Amino acid sequence: MYYFIGIKGSGMSSLARILYDLGYEVAGSDISKYIFVEDGLRERGIPIYTFDKNNIKDGMDVIIGNDFHRETNEEVAAALDNPNVKTHTYFGFLGQFMDQFVSIGIAGTHGKTTTTGMAYHLFKDYAPTSVLIGDGTGYAEKDAKYFIFESDEYMDHFLSYYPDYSYINNIELDHVDYFKDQDDYDESFEEYANHAKKACVVWGDDPHLPHLHYTKPVYKFGLKDGNDVQAKNVINNEKGLSFDVYIHGELFGHFALPLYGMHTLYNLLGVITLGYLEGMDAAYIEERMSTFKGVKRRYTVQEIGNNVYVDDYAHHPTAIKYVIEETRTRYPGKKIVAVYQPDRFSRGKYFAKGFAQSMDLADYPYFVDFPANAHKEPGIDIDVTYITQYIPRANVVKEDREGAELLAEYDNVVYIFMSPKDIYKLKDLVIEVKAEKEGK
Repeated sequence: MYYFIGIKGSGMSSLARILYDLGYEVAGSDISKYIFVEDGLRERGIPIYTFDKNNIKDGMDVIIGNDFHRETNEEVAAALDNPNVKTHTYFGFLGQFMDQFVSIGIAGTHGKTTTTGMAYHLFKDYAPTSVLIGDGTGYAEKDAKYFIFESDEYMDHFLSYYPDYSYINNIELDHVDYFKDQDDYDESFEEYANHAKKACVVWGDDPHLPHLHYTKPVYKFGLKDGNDVQAKNVINNEKGLSFDVYIHGELFGHFALPLYGMHTLYNLLGVITLGYLEGMDAAYIEERMSTFKGVKRRYTVQEIGNNVYVDDYAHHPTAIKYVIEETRTRYPGKKIVAVYQPDRFSRGKYFAKGFAQSMDLADYPYFVDFPANAHKEPGIDIDVTYITQYIPRANVVKEDREGAELLAEYDNVVYIFMSPKDIYKLKDLVIEVKAEKEGK
């Protein structure tokens, strides 16, 4: 049996689902969080227990979530102290698991989850493909040729991975509680890129990626001259994206897709590069990508009446900027009500001005304070006003009825709710309040 300590973590949930699909007995434990990843566990009948050292049995393979340690979790201590139990870290287990496939590891500061979903959508009907996405999605085929997975840089976890293709969307300093500075961050991505067995695939327009030292073959995608895969004649409007793709200077194909935003175009170019390297033609790639519907909590849209509600995981100033820019493109006639909740105190403090500048792109910017369960990082004692001091026109609301009623005063707008936390609950409350006001 595979037993997961912290099974509701988004990556852990995905891996548990994969092992279950491959025919293994799977169970795990967790506290009541990460609700949005539970459905895939429940639908498979995977048991989820409360923490109890007696859950750990001889003969188990125990996979320990990144946030769980001997000092604070009785199951971790019981597993580590039992000589008849094999223990694994999540990233250590995943690093070994991928060796049996043609593996594609999707890394980068922004767009990892969406790009992993795109790549899976492209490959799954081309050849049997298994996937692990950081939104809690995991599917496995017993005869899979490909394994596509989201490769997270946090605390250098991705340095445990040696994929066939090391893919990097972009690099912009994040996780400042771990990485010292941009150079430190770049060095980790450089090492990850050179773990590739076949090739690195990177965004050639990035300020940092073209300047890394690559010891493996590298394919660069982007808009600028000099990229191996280049988009030209780009149209980005409310009808979607249209562009031509040139590979090594030769026309590969024309693409017209119902997807939006320049950041989406960059993700698409990278996925097209992967498809090309594995022998796909342009017509097949366009047909597959034309039916891509997105991934969980990445620009998830509800249209109710004359209002639009968007839920997004955005947690970095650049990601917020991308979401607002995409909204301007998709809904050019509507005002934007943007609501953001920061998740980590270190990130909030370091990027405070950046968060303010990105949120200033919205017509009506709102903030929600750090959640009560946000990890208290040593030496940082701030609240959301540390960010809002740089954007005086912004308002702060609570995740309660009063906050929802204030937001519900707007009409014929696009609401954007952004956070890695459960900000979507406030979205649902706003929808509920509006329905009550309208007598529905």
